[in-house]
Amino acid sequence: MIFELIEDIAKLTLIVACLYFILGAYVRHNQPKWIDPMDKRRLTILFVLVLAASAVKVSEDVFGGESGPIDSALLIFIHRHVPNALNWLFEAVTLTGSLRFLFPLAALTTIILLYTKHRLEALIVAASAISSIIVIYVIKTIVSRDRPMLWDTELYWGSSFPSGHTLAVAAFATAVVLCVSRIRPASRNFALAIAMLWIFLVAISRLVLGVHWPTDVLVAACIGAFMPLALSVVLELRDT
Repeated sequence: MIFELIEDIAKLTLIVACLYFILGAYVRHNQPKWIDPMDKRRLTILFVLVLAASAVKVSEDVFGGESGPIDSALLIFIHRHVPNALNWLFEAVTLTGSLRFLFPLAALTTIILLYTKHRLEALIVAASAISSIIVIYVIKTIVSRDRPMLWDTELYWGSSFPSGHTLAVAAFATAVVLCVSRIRPASRNFALAIAMLWIFLVAISRLVLGVHWPTDVLVAACIGAFMPLALSVVLELRDT
């Protein structure tokens, strides 16, 4: 298993390096004015490519049935080591990833940003929130992965893949971090820490409650973070 993991990491590294090289070659030949902005956002672009490649790789394992044993083992391990008495806490956490919580929060954030004349940031938040809902619905409609049935759990709509709660929180939280980074750079690290903690807790809550497989939340987190990051890069390049 360790050797397979090392092999997968090596493949992902090679894929990301190739994609970055191809993107750089395209920009140099077709959009030379993007070279300087891309150099400044090199780490962000690399991270976006890593998120995309990771989501594709894990999705392939899911569709190929290769992730089943690992998913089951991890979920059983979590169930055995997290006391049932804490379920109420994880139920509260998972509510923060629900549409009825995130949609009003995203709408309020967008309105505040527009009112304070931060239109680009408002666009990033609104577009991230809306696109996350669309992506969740489309993927769940297309993919028909059964939810875990390892113990009695609450019933949820649609496919288990991906975790809608995790994807939506990752998209919104990442968008907010980007906005904070642009408006108040000094608070960037604090916002990033809060965002990562929120995404992690929501993802774990879905596993503790037994309504998603680990790969569901992993792919969801990758897709959710990918969308606002990619959007911000595109918007910045467009404005150059």
